[in-house]
Amino acid sequence: MERIYTDADADRSALDGGTVAILGYGSQGRAHARNLRDSGFRVVVGARPGGGAERRAKADGFRTRTPADAAREAELVALLTPDMSHRSVYAEAIAPNLAAGATLLVAHGFSVHYGEVNPRPDIDVILVAPKGPGDLVRREYEIGRGVPCLFAVQQDKSGKARDRALAYASGIGGTKGGALETSFAEETETDLFGEQAVLCGGVSELIVAGYSTLVEEGYKPEVAYFECLHELKLIVDLLYEGGLAKMHEFVSETAKYGDFVSGSRVINSETRERMREVLRDIRTGKFARDWIAENEAGKPNYDAMLKADLDEPIEKVGARLRRNMAWLQSRPESEAA
Repeated sequence: MERIYTDADADRSALDGGTVAILGYGSQGRAHARNLRDSGFRVVVGARPGGGAERRAKADGFRTRTPADAAREAELVALLTPDMSHRSVYAEAIAPNLAAGATLLVAHGFSVHYGEVNPRPDIDVILVAPKGPGDLVRREYEIGRGVPCLFAVQQDKSGKARDRALAYASGIGGTKGGALETSFAEETETDLFGEQAVLCGGVSELIVAGYSTLVEEGYKPEVAYFECLHELKLIVDLLYEGGLAKMHEFVSETAKYGDFVSGSRVINSETRERMREVLRDIRTGKFARDWIAENEAGKPNYDAMLKADLDEPIEKVGARLRRNMAWLQSRPESEAA
């Protein structure tokens, strides 16, 4: 049984009262900065002068510096900008300025694992990855709870890297939710696989395929939307709250029987082989190389595929139906993990 680390396992003094620099003030960066400050850490936000991140950070009461100046004064730099920016931010702002023996932290291992960032050998390199969007990380912290997180050590120059990772995890509330130790490779590869095979790629393709099957067989698009997309949240919530057991407890006997006899007809050995292919591309670095090359080319294929997704007929039907769902209009916009 994998050990779950809690507040009792974290010693916040491992960061020695030094400054934590947050580079990247988006969903995760803003949540981390605010939680760390409220946990008693000294926080500075590294942001481009005059930019939106600087304005938001100042409005939240943070002291801001240029990314280079923030890295220069920090004991720990949390690099929380988008993955594809890590190479340039590290090379230009962090590598020339971070002190020997200090710590570089990321919330996703992509850039380090695939060599976009090659950290100097005289620093610690750690990962702390909350398993939820920044909005949830902040909300749970504010009510005295926390979102579970993963932590890992890639490089331990100081001999205190692991303690620093747990201290940071504690500072953002992660050890209240429970922290699991992993590796950069495991976090990166499982995260990418989950997104591609299940959470984003797998689910969206399953929804569109189910919707299209019903519509092509003559069923009303609106009814197909409700059955293949709208009601998905009901099932996902049950799974999220209590796994397969809670789902089976709350769906009908007919639904359970249909699950048992038909689920494996759709998700079968051929599907699992395709999943293994996805995982092989991730583990060999093929996906990372393709994605890096796509970015460097200006993302033409990405843009075309995004447009095709947003042009799906289910999108137009859903937009019309959701206008009548008053409870959706009062909710804040969801944030991606």
